[in-house]
Amino acid sequence: MDLNDLTPAELRVWEAFPTGAAVDFQGSAERTVRAAVLRALMLNGPLRDGEIAALKVAGARITGLLDVQHGTVERVVRLSHCEFDEAPQLYGSQFRQLNLRGSVLPGLAGATLRVEGVLRLTDCRFERPVTLGGAHIGGALFMDRAEFHAPDDSDEPALRLNHSSIGEDLVAPGVRVHGRMVCNDASVDASVNLMDAVLDNPGGTALDAQTLSVASDVHARRLTARGKLDLRGARVTGRLDLAHSRLSHPGHTVLQASSAVIGEVWLNEAAPLDGSVNFRQTQTDLLRVAPETLAGAVRLNGLTYTMLSPHVPAERWLPVLRRDVDGYVPHAYEQLTALYQRIGDDHAARLVQLAKQRRLRTTRAWYGRLWGYLQDVTVGYGFRPLRALAWLLSLLAIGSIVYALHEPPPLKASEHPDFNPVFFTLDLLLPVISFGQEGAFAPKGGYQTLSYALVITGWLLASTVITGITRTVSRQ
Repeated sequence: MDLNDLTPAELRVWEAFPTGAAVDFQGSAERTVRAAVLRALMLNGPLRDGEIAALKVAGARITGLLDVQHGTVERVVRLSHCEFDEAPQLYGSQFRQLNLRGSVLPGLAGATLRVEGVLRLTDCRFERPVTLGGAHIGGALFMDRAEFHAPDDSDEPALRLNHSSIGEDLVAPGVRVHGRMVCNDASVDASVNLMDAVLDNPGGTALDAQTLSVASDVHARRLTARGKLDLRGARVTGRLDLAHSRLSHPGHTVLQASSAVIGEVWLNEAAPLDGSVNFRQTQTDLLRVAPETLAGAVRLNGLTYTMLSPHVPAERWLPVLRRDVDGYVPHAYEQLTALYQRIGDDHAARLVQLAKQRRLRTTRAWYGRLWGYLQDVTVGYGFRPLRALAWLLSLLAIGSIVYALHEPPPLKASEHPDFNPVFFTLDLLLPVISFGQEGAFAPKGGYQTLSYALVITGWLLASTVITGITRTVSRQ
């Protein structure tokens, strides 16, 4: 490039490059630098023996198209607090380190970009989409407080990080994404920080993170999201921390984390989710959420967890299980039962199993529901065995009183034992025990009807007790 063609501002940048000196145009009247000048310095700038060249410019207005597609930039590039007239074209390019901190850009085309060290977009404002799909960043990606915008009336994502690879952290606290953020199939070798972030795509997907892989934690406390968070198939070794978050996608799925493997899921102190939740076939060691947070429909079939926090009575979880879109989901009840058994809360475990049987009853034919109601009323499906004893004692008292006042005549006047109303009633109620009373006396009229009723009730009670005992033994 002919130095005679450079403006005074461009000449300052050109002369500072060989030594890596910083040029600050902030507050300067003349701050316009052509993108072609910056490109020439990046790809073939002058060098000086014993010095480390670098492009460090602050506060410049960069005109024209900065096109470094497929180029290799071996020097550190820092273009901070600059204003770009056109979106830089960095497709397939390679940088040692790229810093655009505080700059305002129409957009950024950086698919398959490779950065050996750090890519810094801190405090940047992008008026149109940023494309970093397939990018490889050896160090960290900084996007803290950056702002991204999707085009109006377009489904194009505001930020693309799909299939990208980040060698260290993705640091984006306070980021603002107006439109869809896509990072499906991306991998982060350390942690992700989305604390205090705002992901705003009402009626659509706010975060598309399908099959995202994170080697440590996803910090997303106080996240505000309007639109779906899609984490299907994600792998997060540490915790997914959505504590104190506000998630909203009315009438649709607000959190989709099906088929995911996540060390811990934190939704503690989060506002009630405005939308449904999908945890089908997901595995986690700790699910930290209050039942009231899962305020909408749920999908829990196949969800496995070791611990559930905070520890609350089973009665608070049962309404959540009843709202499962799949209807009766035995696995969800078994998981909750196993949890209460692990922590020694046998009462809660029995309540969950009782609720499971009642939910199952609603799926049966009318005769199955009738039999279920009988088991429920009599012995609580075997989880309330003392109830059967109460029924037996009540019926025994009724029969004993009635037959004491109205002694039935003997079948054979010359051959019969002394009548005993208590043991006569026991003979009727207990089908496998005989005290010699039932076969010796024959009640008449309504008292005979009562005897039939006691026999039938005894058989039913015995059947339900045996069923309950069998279920109890199987649980042990």
